[in-house]
Amino acid sequence: MGTDDSRSAIERGLNEALARAGMGEANGLARLTGGATMESWRFACDGADYVLRRAPSLEFMEGRPYGHDSEAAIIGAAFEAGVTAPEVVLVLEPDDGIGSGFVMRALPGTPDPRAILAMDNPGQLLREVARDLARIHALEPAKLPEDVPEMDYVEAVEGLAEQFEEAGGDRPIIALGLKWLRDNLPERVEPVLNHGDYRLGNLLAEDSHLTGVLDWELAHFGDRHEDLAFGCMAVWRFARVDRPALGLGSLEDYVEAYEAESGVSLDAGRFRFWLIYRTVWWALGCIRMADFWRSGEDRMLERVVISRRTSEQELDLLLLLEDDAPEEEQARPLPPSDVKLDPLGEASVGEIAEAISEWLATIKDRMEGHDRFQLAVARNALGMISRGDRVDIEFADDLLAQELLDGERSLATPGLLALLRRSALDKLAADVPKYPMLALARAKWTGED
Repeated sequence: MGTDDSRSAIERGLNEALARAGMGEANGLARLTGGATMESWRFACDGADYVLRRAPSLEFMEGRPYGHDSEAAIIGAAFEAGVTAPEVVLVLEPDDGIGSGFVMRALPGTPDPRAILAMDNPGQLLREVARDLARIHALEPAKLPEDVPEMDYVEAVEGLAEQFEEAGGDRPIIALGLKWLRDNLPERVEPVLNHGDYRLGNLLAEDSHLTGVLDWELAHFGDRHEDLAFGCMAVWRFARVDRPALGLGSLEDYVEAYEAESGVSLDAGRFRFWLIYRTVWWALGCIRMADFWRSGEDRMLERVVISRRTSEQELDLLLLLEDDAPEEEQARPLPPSDVKLDPLGEASVGEIAEAISEWLATIKDRMEGHDRFQLAVARNALGMISRGDRVDIEFADDLLAQELLDGERSLATPGLLALLRRSALDKLAADVPKYPMLALARAKWTGED
């Protein structure tokens, strides 16, 4: 089933599944906003609230290492071990007719990162986040599904390189990151269960307490530092770029809390490797969203907009890598930005996009739920067109990318770092001008506020 399935069709199939589990009918079924991959539907049944998590289509599950049945079993094991995971009450079956997914009890709290970051005691919440992650990493393999894979570090990095080639192989900053990963691959350590997506947006909180850990579809065995680093990526700190640990506090406090709970000492070098790895991983994941849309697997507008968030990760990646450049290259001034003059004559493409966005703002109050969310996504898309029309932002260079991958050029190449900095600033200013790291990078690289 695709994303255009009617609410009534989903409700019919859901009621069949609930009846099979000895439960009553669903009431008030409503699509929750957000979710870059899976759909979430909230409903009431027998006096309690539940959430249906399902794939937008059966094709969307192809190529994944395990299905929703195994994901549900992982969540169940975590729930039994005292992790603030939801309780799974049923897994969908083919005869239900609504695809792949499962139903879990709804948990209290909000997933909204900005609401969480505004809570009174972020330090307390950070300690609870570290506690739950340590409990996840302590889960016994014997209590988990047999098809949960272990990450092979070499295969993982080469898998990213393959994705890069499939996406055109023409993004020099990503190529720079791939080269660094190949050159700095760590030795394997005894694996633990990684949640795989442990960060704000997938955590619930209320009154400065952790109330839920969601979205377990990327769980795998691997290096614990990967989970720790992923939540500390700049993109998941949202407005609090000054708090490196999930936007909640310092890395020192996060590490101290995790080590106290787990009894394991962490390694700063391994942490940096996985921070860079996951930044490249997410950059390529963003690009891939456009392919989902082009192929027809999922024609949600959000897919194409997320694909342009690659520029966020390119800027973050450059900030992570530039310390390896010679001091004279780090001090080199940036070339000027190629901003077009104000247009004359007939309306430009950017002006048309801006006009449509302004009109959409006038009907925002008539929209509700997921439709209102999609309207906001549409306005973001139009903003990208409008801003991109005024700046020469294309920096897709397959030759330079290949030279970086081959080591023929590097951050020691005179002028290259300055060029990459300029391209990262200009592209992100067009794609996502409100991204918090943009202001930080601009101030660092140009001295501008």
